[in-house]
This record gives sequence, structure tokens and C-alpha cells, in this order.
Amino acid sequence: MKEQALLAAISRERPVLIAGPTASGKSALAMALAARDGRLIVNADALQVYGCWRVLSARPSLAEEAALPHALYGHVGRDTAYSVGHWLREVLRLLDRPVVIVGGTGLYFSALTEGLAEVPPVPPAVRAEADALRAADFAAMLAGLDAETAARTDLRNPARVQRAWEVLRATGRGLAAWQADTPAPALPVAQAEALVLRPDVAWLNARIDARFHAMIDAGALDEARDTLPLWQPNLPSSRAIGAPELIAHLRGETDLDQAIAAAQLASRRYAKRQRSWFRARMGDWRSISLP
Repeated sequence: MKEQALLAAISRERPVLIAGPTASGKSALAMALAARDGRLIVNADALQVYGCWRVLSARPSLAEEAALPHALYGHVGRDTAYSVGHWLREVLRLLDRPVVIVGGTGLYFSALTEGLAEVPPVPPAVRAEADALRAADFAAMLAGLDAETAARTDLRNPARVQRAWEVLRATGRGLAAWQADTPAPALPVAQAEALVLRPDVAWLNARIDARFHAMIDAGALDEARDTLPLWQPNLPSSRAIGAPELIAHLRGETDLDQAIAAAQLASRRYAKRQRSWFRARMGDWRSISLP
């Protein structure tokens, strides 16, 4: 759909939500809507919240942030605990004005439009125990989940499995049971203009590959070099796509071309996981085919 025709078909009054895989052009559409309607652009990407990764997380540039109002970008320190609950509480304070909420983190959008279970925080001691168990015996961590939670968890996603294990360990109650008590959503899909971008896979993969080369040219390797002395692979901020690969290069474990190829592959795989999430969880969102 041509951009002008797409813009004309999007409400000027309702909050706009834009979900889509990495490199699909979400930010450009959000900026066009913000310029047209005077909207605040609100981040819904779990890695763009971190201040250490402007280039590698594809955050808006300094010029773009200066041209239009943005919120929840780069405001979290690399070592700071930040969850979907933190994000939702911050977003709720912004819904009294025209907004376009844009990003690729499905959990953020589901929390906003479906509600978020109020699970107690996990104590640091339990988190440390979980980190050790995940590294030493992931099969034991899987086996330790309650049956109801295991049936609702992506068991191929170690982070999701660890989160479920931690909740059960810390509270004595399975994550699925907590989720059953989820409160009403703050912004149901029916009250928003909810768009999910569904790009052609070959087109998207080519954009992903080209964008990573552009990131290198724009200073992604310098960002990784600044992070190297502080690198902790288990931090959520260290999940930035391409960060482990560039860190490995800076440690002399691989050459730059190999690191770039590995990061491009990781990005394509991440986009595939995002597309799967959107298919499974966003059937009631309006699909926008690309290119």
C-alpha cells in the first residue's frame, strides 16, 4: 500500500499502535503519523529503552528525536532492571495525549491491549539461582515448571522458561495461575487503530542485511567497544541483536566479516520469531502487507 493511501486510511483520533518485525519500516510510518497528527511517538521495543544501544537497536537518530516528540527511548541504564510491567506503567501516564506506539516487542503490546498479570517481583537470590540452573541444567529447569504453565510457555525460548521457573520458585504459584487473574486491559484493541506490518520475507531479509552494514558504518562497532569492559551476557540489555557477535569480534574470537554475517543471521531469525508471534497473537489487528 502506498504511504499516502495508508496514512489516509488511519484514524486521526484514536491511539495508533504499530507492530512489526525488525527493519520493516515501523518508525518511518510512526514519524509520518506524528507529523500529520501532532502525536507523541512512544517506544514499544524492549531493546530501544536502553541508552547504550542507539545504533545497534535502531533507535531514532538524534535529529529524528529533535524533530518530533519521542518517549521511552534510551532512558534505561544498561544494568537497570526493566520489565514489561515497568514499560506498561510508564505508557499509562502517556495515554492522555495523542500517541502512536511503535515497536516489535509483542509482550509490550499484549500487556497494553490484553492486560498484564500483577506478578510479584522475583528476589535477586532467586534470579541468581535461576541463572545458574539455566546455565548448568536447562532440562531440569524445564522439568521444574508446573504443567499448566509449561503448556502455555514457548519451551524453546530459554528466557521465557526461566521467567516461569523464577515465578514458581519465588511465589509457590505457577505463572499461568497468576496470568489467570489478569486485570482488564488499559487499551483494548477495539479502542485503538492497531496495525501489524507483514512484509514479504525476501524483501525484509534484504533490508535486514543492508541495515546491519549501515549500522556498522554509523558506529555500531564503537557502541560495542564502549560496552566491552562492562559486558555481562546475562543482562537484558545484552540481548541487542548483533551485540554478542560484535563483542566476540572485539575479543578476537572472530573477524569482522564473520561477526557481521552472524549478526545478520541472528537478525533474520529474530524477525522470524516476531512474525510467528504476530500471526499467533495479533489476528484481530489490521494487517499491512509490505512492500
